[in-house]
Amino acid sequence: MSTSGLQKSSLQYAKSIQHSLELMSRKSITPQDAGCQDWLISKLSALGFECHQFEVEGVKNLIASIGEGDRTVAFAGHTDVVPPGPLDKWRVDPFNPELIGDELIGRGAADMKTGVAAMLAAAQRVLTPGTKLNNRFLWLITSDEEGEAEFGSKEIKKYLDACGIKLDHCIIGEPTAKSATGDTIKVGRRGAISGRIHVSGKQGHVAYPQYADNAIHKMAKVIEAMSSIEWDTGSVDFPGTSLQITHIDSGAFTDNIVPASCKICFNIRYSHKYDMVALEHLIKEKVSEVTQEFELQWERPCAPYFTQHKHQSSLIASIERAIFSNTGRYPVLSTAGGTSDGRFFSDDHTQVVEIGVPNKTIHQVNERIHLSDLATLEDIYTDLLSELLM
Repeated sequence: MSTSGLQKSSLQYAKSIQHSLELMSRKSITPQDAGCQDWLISKLSALGFECHQFEVEGVKNLIASIGEGDRTVAFAGHTDVVPPGPLDKWRVDPFNPELIGDELIGRGAADMKTGVAAMLAAAQRVLTPGTKLNNRFLWLITSDEEGEAEFGSKEIKKYLDACGIKLDHCIIGEPTAKSATGDTIKVGRRGAISGRIHVSGKQGHVAYPQYADNAIHKMAKVIEAMSSIEWDTGSVDFPGTSLQITHIDSGAFTDNIVPASCKICFNIRYSHKYDMVALEHLIKEKVSEVTQEFELQWERPCAPYFTQHKHQSSLIASIERAIFSNTGRYPVLSTAGGTSDGRFFSDDHTQVVEIGVPNKTIHQVNERIHLSDLATLEDIYTDLLSELLM
């Protein structure tokens, strides 16, 4: 392996690299964990963490805890990955990761096994024997982030609530950077919800439309009504709300038959100015203006979250300091992208911020990151833990 171009010696960061290789070599396609959490438990237990693992509907979840104090700091992440796609397009076996030049290639290189590996290496650097922590530190790891996410972090949050544990700060290791680690952090995400609408009509011959009721024509009016909704345009800090029709189906095609049924699928990405109850009411109201002969179903609800700077104990400020110390620049604060498990942990009390490696190759064939980005992330996490826990 050539290491030319690394900002710092890869030998100094052998733990971060080796941890990544260990995790990436496990074929943990959602919801499988493939032993990742058992391996993490062995490492965290050696540092003094108390580890509790539980399974819900085939999903493995891990909660590890160390220290005590007035503040509870958590690291959240996932061990599952998406399928590799066409194997013949990969430069390497996606579950036999390799270091080629200055890059680490394999499934999970960006999303997000390197984030887990960097935090583990940082914890090993900070939690040395005899170290006294002034606050409590939790690890919250699931094997169901890339899938439906019904039995992962959602169940972890339910467990924490049942135990009366409130998180003050939650750091999520998702890939957030655009070009280099530290250039961008996520301080929120839009919510998302998908829906299906089924409109009924009456089948008939196209030559005699007076005896039929064209479901497609009805649906066209429904789509027009939904498209006419004036959504919030967003702000500098948070993108606005939008609705997109994603599929139309009127059944098997015959060119002389008026269809009696039409279905559409749609998706709404929405800001923190809306909640799911308000959206469901709004869409039902709009469709009802056109027709009463419809069925409306909702799927995959994902709530938005947004963390703002706070005057005291700001997690954003702590992360900014750690990034500046290691890169000489401050990050862009972003809320772009899809959903994340941050939505399960964020509330009026808990500050949630995502910070990780570049995300430009996530879910792609030949997913990869530069080793210097992994080294930088480990350094940022190390400084962050030192400030928040010591």
